[in-house]
Amino acid sequence: MPESPAAPTASSIPVELSAEDAKLVVLARGARGRVGAVEGAAVRDQDGRTYAAASVSLPSLALTALQLAVASAAAAGATRLEAAAVVTEASTLDGAGHAAVRDLAADAPIHVAAPDGTVLGTVVE
Repeated sequence: MPESPAAPTASSIPVELSAEDAKLVVLARGARGRVGAVEGAAVRDQDGRTYAAASVSLPSLALTALQLAVASAAAAGATRLEAAAVVTEASTLDGAGHAAVRDLAADAPIHVAAPDGTVLGTVVE
């Protein structure tokens, strides 16, 4: 998985998610689990549509789950994201996924969760 040296870390502030954001974590866990991927992610666009994806690691293509979820949203016509979630074993949010979300939303929360769905924190910068 590509990682940026400046990968943001999720805040350690306890996070209570709205029902819509909790749904993103469930979708991300499902995407990860279906294919046994390293990570899963989901995003919600300006119209409330959701897009879920798993990380891709091929000889000629490597995408984080968050990159793929954002790309799916953009390909479907989304121009803004309201929120994102990534389920990963890593303790930090990967820089490439973070950058992809910020391409469509300067301030959308990105919830980082463990594989069991426990929210570790939220990146807002």
